[in-house]
Amino acid sequence: MNDRVYPSAKPTANGADAPPAANGGANPAIPANKAQLYNTTRPAYRPQPPPRRRHRRGCCCSCCLWTTLLILILIFLVGIAGIVFYVLYRPHRPSFSVNSLQLSRFNLTDTSLTSSFNFSVTARNPNKKITFFYDHISVKFLSGDLEIADGSIPGFTHGRKNVTTLRTVVSSSKNQFPDGTDISPLKSSLKSKNLPLKIQLDTKVKVKAGKIKTKNLKIRITCDGIKISIPTGKTATVAATSKVKCKVDPRIKIIKWTV
Repeated sequence: MNDRVYPSAKPTANGADAPPAANGGANPAIPANKAQLYNTTRPAYRPQPPPRRRHRRGCCCSCCLWTTLLILILIFLVGIAGIVFYVLYRPHRPSFSVNSLQLSRFNLTDTSLTSSFNFSVTARNPNKKITFFYDHISVKFLSGDLEIADGSIPGFTHGRKNVTTLRTVVSSSKNQFPDGTDISPLKSSLKSKNLPLKIQLDTKVKVKAGKIKTKNLKIRITCDGIKISIPTGKTATVAATSKVKCKVDPRIKIIKWTV
């Protein structure tokens, strides 16, 4: 009795029937390798970098935006307030002019100087609705870079549409020159009997417009281009001051600089 040989019921690894052997024998089962088991067509796993944190950057940008917007709003409001103030009060700077100037004494040596000036200045307030309150005024007379006399004027209230004349004596009494001071320009003026002068007045002023009153503001009044003859005897000389212009400038300190 012949025994029947049945094919193996176990499928091959890839699920298909194994092809017949070349010599007619049974096809032996070949175990699947790792590449077949884990499917080589799948891409290799690569871990993704962690997402960037943009929350902090977005917060900084938002703060900068709001700060800039707030500054622009403040500038706009200040501009509107300035326009309203100008329309209501029409502010103008006070003006100053040298009314008279006399030189009664001028004695120069190699180490000291004695001088005496009679000086008057006219202050004008052209504003209809603004009043100025001046503190003590310091006065300096300069020839070139050398201070040759000093004095002071008491503080005063400068009313609306008002003209005030201020008088004082500006002098120096045997003022000693610091070592190394170049006094050759003064000697040249003494020989030519013609002394160039510049007058500086420094003070603080408050401004009142309606119910608004500011704090003290430093100002400097500069009167330049003055020339006066040096007296030879007891008779005082008089300077021509009709064409002398005085300039009023605020003195605003920024750190160590003064504008």
